[in-house]
Amino acid sequence: MRHLQSLIITTLFFFLSVTSLSPTPQPQSAHFKLQRHRSSLKALFYSDLRRQQLIRSTVQRNYRTQCESNAPSPSVSPNEAFQMPIGSGAYTGTGQYFVRVRVGTPARPYLLVADTGSDLTWVKCRYGGGTKGGAGGGGQRIFRPEKSKSWEAIKCESEMCRKTLPFALATCPRPDSPCSYDYSYMDESRARGIFANESATITLSTGKRTKLHGLIIGCTTNSSGSSFRSSDGVLGLGYSPASFASLASSLFGGVFSYCLVDHLSPRNLSSVLTFGPSVITSLVHVGSSRVTPLIIDSRLTPFYAVGIRSVSIDDEALEIPVKVWDINTGGGTILDSGTSLTVLVDPAYKVVVSAIHRKFSGFKRVQMDPFEYCYNWTDVRAEEKVKIPKLALHFEGAARLEPPAKSYIIDVAEGVKCIGITSVPWPGQSTIGNILQQEHVWEFDIRNKRLVFERSKCGR
Repeated sequence: MRHLQSLIITTLFFFLSVTSLSPTPQPQSAHFKLQRHRSSLKALFYSDLRRQQLIRSTVQRNYRTQCESNAPSPSVSPNEAFQMPIGSGAYTGTGQYFVRVRVGTPARPYLLVADTGSDLTWVKCRYGGGTKGGAGGGGQRIFRPEKSKSWEAIKCESEMCRKTLPFALATCPRPDSPCSYDYSYMDESRARGIFANESATITLSTGKRTKLHGLIIGCTTNSSGSSFRSSDGVLGLGYSPASFASLASSLFGGVFSYCLVDHLSPRNLSSVLTFGPSVITSLVHVGSSRVTPLIIDSRLTPFYAVGIRSVSIDDEALEIPVKVWDINTGGGTILDSGTSLTVLVDPAYKVVVSAIHRKFSGFKRVQMDPFEYCYNWTDVRAEEKVKIPKLALHFEGAARLEPPAKSYIIDVAEGVKCIGITSVPWPGQSTIGNILQQEHVWEFDIRNKRLVFERSKCGR
């Protein structure tokens, strides 16, 4: 869908490395090391910024239309589940997470971006006159509809094309013509293609392979721009009648979950995206401190939201206007796997980063665009331990998220650390990005409208 333009960070050449709370870098952190030029870091910032602009425009459109969601109601099924591997895309120079999905009959594997802000699953495709532009470049896998026995193009005269499918074109040359789409992205990239019904091959928790039929797949035949070079397409995990998540969860207990490994994990280290009862969450004790309502609201479709009561630094609640967390007053908070950094609306951002900054009063402040608060760490002796202020997000109910320090205090250059939180104008929505989500299990219980999360090394 349209939100993809910021999924693939195309100008990103920096390497994410790991830092501990001590001055000497250690493995397993979100370390933004500029290898070529400082502008590389700006690419991540502006990629997230473009995505936030699209989130803002989507929500504003939904507020105007106030359309009701037609997503299928999840049905309860036996304790069956299926899983797909999910891993960091750092090896490609992007800030996203990739899932390997087997599409078509016979099934072929495709590497898709896992996106909770997308309501369409699509793959690069050759149909009718070949593939043009970026959809056929880069040596990536190209889907061939004529070679799949389960492929069935959706006709442009169908009610689904006219009323349900996102961004479907109104043109219909002939009744039997396929339903077409044309996405334009804010970074001047585009993706064009046709909609179809297809199947995916999944492996159940029993080890049996089976087909997941009735998937709506976009066949992207023409793309331009560099947004799509690192993957074969997108796996739509948003809440929408057309999304992969809606169909799969409706058949498998109304729930899906993922665990995001450390952002810098190598290519051969992965966790799982699970539909149905989660093996990971069944292994941990989940108390009320890890359960909060999952907000599914037509004004935010296809995004999932959570209610935030407050934010604290070192257990001290900050004075942030309550309205910024309230959907009814133009605010709210989205949990988005397609945004890398965490983004707060201005009234919340100013309070949070100022509180963190006060804890670093003994450090020399340095200029490092695009971040506002950065510090010279070179004067700290290697044997010293620096206490990083503890950030906590307090959700509705008793739930609270206490992310590791590496998820919000990041290295941007040799001897320089920054507060890795950015801002967007108010009114608008704040976003919990995938870096703040890393090393946690996140279970989206759509049937019961609750979000369960737990700290985890994600299978390591």
